[in-house]
This record gives sequence, C-alpha cells and structure tokens, in this order.
Amino acid sequence: MRKASLFTIFLTVFIDLMGFGILIPILPTFASKELGISDFAIGILFASFSLIQFLFNPILGQLSDKYGRRPTILITLLITSISYILFSFSNTFFLILLSRILAGFGGSNIAVAQAYIADVTPPHQRSKGMGMIGMAFGLGFLFGPIIGGFLAKYGYHVAGFASAGLSLLAFIFAYFSLKETVDTSKQKLASIKIKILDFQRTAEVLKSKTIGTLVLLFFVATFSGANIYGTFALLGYKVYGFTDQQIGYLFGIMGVAGAFVQGGLIRILTNKFQDKSLAISGAFIMIFGLAFMPYSHNFLGLAITISVLAIGTGIMQPVVLSMISKYSASHEQGSILGINQSLSALARVLGPFWGGFAFDYIGYAFPFLTGALFMLFTFIFSIVIFNSSNFKKMQNENLKTEKIINEEVEGKV
Repeated sequence: MRKASLFTIFLTVFIDLMGFGILIPILPTFASKELGISDFAIGILFASFSLIQFLFNPILGQLSDKYGRRPTILITLLITSISYILFSFSNTFFLILLSRILAGFGGSNIAVAQAYIADVTPPHQRSKGMGMIGMAFGLGFLFGPIIGGFLAKYGYHVAGFASAGLSLLAFIFAYFSLKETVDTSKQKLASIKIKILDFQRTAEVLKSKTIGTLVLLFFVATFSGANIYGTFALLGYKVYGFTDQQIGYLFGIMGVAGAFVQGGLIRILTNKFQDKSLAISGAFIMIFGLAFMPYSHNFLGLAITISVLAIGTGIMQPVVLSMISKYSASHEQGSILGINQSLSALARVLGPFWGGFAFDYIGYAFPFLTGALFMLFTFIFSIVIFNSSNFKKMQNENLKTEKIINEEVEGKV
C-alpha cells in the first residue's frame, strides 16, 4: 500500500500545484497591467493567500486527524477550483482578493498531504517521502508557469479557467484513487478538539527544544524565500523587461531544479549525510541564490540564480520537515505538521508584505537582500543549535525509539 499511496498523493498534489503554478507568474503582471494595482497592493494579495493558510493549516491538520485525510483533501480541492474560476472573472482588487482568500483556504491542504506522507512512511524514509511533496511542487512549477505564460497570450481569464480545470481533475483523481490512512474510529482521534488559533497548542510545540527549534528554522527560511513572492515576477517585468512567457520560463527552470533535487538528489544525499548537515548546507546555498538575484542582469543570469535558490530550498525544506515529523508522535502528525505549515504560512504573509513594500518604496533589490540576510542568520543559528549538547541529547533520545516506530509503521502499511 505504501508505494501506491505515495504515488497517489504525489500525483494529486502535482496536478493541483500545476494549476497553482499557472497563475503565480502571471498574477503580478495581471494585477499591475490590467487592474492598475500598486506593487505594495500586489504584495497584499500574496500575503492574504498566506494569511488564510496561517489560520486554517492547523485546523485542516486537526480535522484530518479526526475525520480523515481523504475527505479533507477532496473538499479543499473543490474550493481551490472555485477560487480560480473567480480569478477569471476578477476586474477589481476586491474580487481578486476574494479569489486569493479562497485559494489560500484550499491550499491549506498541504499540511494534510504531509501528514498523509507521514502515515505511510517509516521514519527512516520520511525525508524521501517529504521530498515527493517537494518534487510535486517542483514539477508543478515546471509545467504550470510555462503553460500560464503561454495561455496569458490568449487572455488571463483563460489561464484562470485552466487552473480551475486542473484542480477539478485532481479532485476526480483523488476521489477514485486516494485511500484513507487514518482510523477515525479510534477514541483518541475522535476526541481531538478543533480550535481556531490554538495558541496554547502552538506554544507547547514551540517550547519543545527539538521540534520548536526546527519549526523556527523552517519559519525563517520560509520568510526569506517569501520575500520574492510577487516581486520576482515584477523584477523580470519592470527591471529586465521580460514578457509573461519569459517569466513563465524562469519559474519553469526553478521547477526543474527543485524537481531534480527533491525528486532524486535528496534520496542520495539523505543516504550519505545526516539531516542536520543537509539542513545547514541548504541554508548556505539559499543565501547566494537570494543575494545575487537582483544583480543577475539578464535572462541567463536570473535563470542561474533562481536555480541556485531552488537547489538550496530543495535540500533544506524536506529535510527539516522530515526531522519535525520524526520527532512527533504518530497520532499528532497532522496537528504538529499543521502548526508548522501554519507558521510557515505566517512567514509567507510577512514575506510578501515586506517584499512588496520594499520593492515599491525602498528599491527593487531589497526584498532579495533581506531574504539573503535572514538566511545568513539561519545558517549561523543552525550550526550553533544542531551542534549543541541539548539538541544532540534530545536527538539521541528520539532516535532510540525509531526502530520500534519503524516496525509499527511497516506493520500498518
């Protein structure tokens, strides 16, 4: 069941993310050219998407723990499809804002997909499993932006309808192929309480020296990368004079690099190196990808720097997610991964908000340089924390139980 389930959730996320990828490179130019929205307001559009994810990621994670992964994923795929249809009819800032809010709710299913991966993989294979989600992102950003750039020539509404169709296709595929992995009849799952903004539970997670540290690292890394949401397309359009199609190609190149790392290279790396070493290396690579982006000068230079960023992100994110999952109790996977995804969504609120403001009022280079500076702090912090005696002690305590957990998971799947 494990391999079949992994392929099913991978294909579901890939189809959905391809629809997401169609709109990402053209949304800033659509808002700027067609609606006359300012760069700062474009940052707000991207931030609103992530704000909704911040609110609903832990809720959907808890709902999936209680009612199952399958129904949660199916409902969110339908809502995502509706959001793209609304985008196609958007002719004001408020309509496009509403479409992004709905898309943010639908996109909150990523934490559920991560929990699904955790359900069907033993801890020693968790990095590879999480890498499949990253590979789905990478491939979605390979094909989606290229399709989006091409369709934009025929009208932005055409791209919106294409995205809606892909999310609907993902729903149909998941409806017939996605198997449930949670036994909802168990009392401990049925008794889970669903809370909006559960600050107490979030505080408990952050107080954990192991999980809390990892969640914090993921948050800062996400914020650093999120500084370029929206502003990357504006950099290409306003500074380098690229067309929608060229911007789509750049996102596609980023998708190729991300898919290569998270779909294949990460498997080799996790067999040869420790998770903490990979996380530190990924942070180091991201610094250069962000810092040199505003000084790339042309299409080739920008293609290289965006690839470097994708490689660093592709190494760091699945490894940190794997570490968070490894050190979480099996019946709390959805909850903890939901909190992590929620906080990373908050980072994606702050990142585009700052990125749009900095691009509009300070200078086009500042969103990228800010991200590089924060990744430098993350790099230094990671070295100190991962080599501290407290982290090593807690890491060893968690690894002692891995053999038992592996046997339990293998027995279930």
